[in-house]
Amino acid sequence: MTINTTIRLGLIAASVAAVSTAFAAGPVIGLITKTDSNPFFVKMKEGAEAEARKLGATVISGSGKTDGDNAGQITAIENMIAAGAKTILITPSDARAIIPAIKKAQGQGVMVIALDSPTDPATAVDAVFATDNYKAGQLIGQYAKAALGGKNPVIATMDLLPGHPVGAQRHNGFLRGYGLQSLDAKNNDLAKPAEVVCMADSFGDAAKSQTAMENCLQKNPGINLVYTINEPAAAGAYKALKAAGKEKDVVIVSVDGGCAGIRDVGAGVITATSQQYPLKMASMGVAAGVEYAKSGKKVSGYTDTGVTLIAAKAMPGVDSKDVKTGTDLCWGKK
Repeated sequence: MTINTTIRLGLIAASVAAVSTAFAAGPVIGLITKTDSNPFFVKMKEGAEAEARKLGATVISGSGKTDGDNAGQITAIENMIAAGAKTILITPSDARAIIPAIKKAQGQGVMVIALDSPTDPATAVDAVFATDNYKAGQLIGQYAKAALGGKNPVIATMDLLPGHPVGAQRHNGFLRGYGLQSLDAKNNDLAKPAEVVCMADSFGDAAKSQTAMENCLQKNPGINLVYTINEPAAAGAYKALKAAGKEKDVVIVSVDGGCAGIRDVGAGVITATSQQYPLKMASMGVAAGVEYAKSGKKVSGYTDTGVTLIAAKAMPGVDSKDVKTGTDLCWGKK
């Protein structure tokens, strides 16, 4: 029987937002997310804990303070190893800088699986369970082109942060889906064709995205299409557009497909979003960790956890699902 009472691992470095553990019952599996406040990662944690209860395992969790907090994630890895975790599931904030800590864990017999965000290179972890982020970008790019209805695109991009594979794949996939000059899925640089008049790092944060969008509008008030790395960034961009009286003239597309994001699609805040499934990623990771504890067998390679385009209005030639479907599926809930 799994005991779900949570205790603290102790006082750890200030760069770690939260690390908690349960009284160990069954295999111990660590989950490290970029932050503990983003709804996407909250859902991921829920999925991990639900699967652990079902399989008789214990999940300990930790995160960085903010997206990009590599030091916090390293500290979380060290604490989880000390707590007896033999599998660690991680959404890397820094795809390269985290690799030495991952290698150190693997050297102690820990299986490491990346969820949602691959390392660079992806082979630095034992396996990756994630959305095809390039495809997610392509889907919203195709929809955005149809939604603009022949208008010349004047684009602002609310990106993640420099060099991150997820941010690059979504950004470049969006441009490719639209039919603009772009880069392939293996390139972690951000393409900037002439149609993109403003690019900003939002770090997936609503407030930062709002400020960035305000700055973009000052540079080019004619922006009619906004790509956002996730739905909090989309919400922030929308606030800036609404304050400028331009919200009805701009198409906003995004990636995540969380329940709040789908509500924003229904409300007209977001025109379309690519829905991914963090609950599925986490539950698969926990199941793999339990199997590793039982048999010593590690998973390997990349597993695509799926993506679905959700839009309030269907567009000819673009395969999408409606808001009801998105609500029924948001982030993998049954």
